[in-house]
Amino acid sequence: MMRIGQGFDAHCFRDGDFVMLGGVKVPHTRGLAAHSDGDVLLHALCDALLGAAALGDIGKHFPDTSGEFKGIDSRILLRRTAALIAEMGYRIVNIDGTIIAERPKIAPHVTLMRERIAEDLGLPVAAVSVKATTTEKMGFAGREEGIAAAAVVLIDS
Repeated sequence: MMRIGQGFDAHCFRDGDFVMLGGVKVPHTRGLAAHSDGDVLLHALCDALLGAAALGDIGKHFPDTSGEFKGIDSRILLRRTAALIAEMGYRIVNIDGTIIAERPKIAPHVTLMRERIAEDLGLPVAAVSVKATTTEKMGFAGREEGIAAAAVVLIDS
């Protein structure tokens, strides 16, 4: 049985000199405020995977009230999420993620993001899509107050 899941995440900027996106340290003039490393793309992917399997959301499994997850690498969360999906008897077919930001420029980092996500999910790179868009200066992302990401996944049993 095929199941579709979707996820969304957003974090505001704070002081810093890089952002974590898709498991990649992307140089930037600001960082992202978060309990973990703030990787909005991987968080959206986790939520999409958990939603596809009807397992709740990232906050249920990795609460920001837990010291265990303070500053955690979101690739660890993604791998743990993939393990939960596998335990339920599902396999991940493909994923599609979109980063929503005016800056930093995402295109130079997409190949590495796809490779890292594919590695963490045990997928071929061809099954992992990562792209970026802007909001044409509208909303919080357009005003460069933060970054958001959306993801959809397909799983099969």
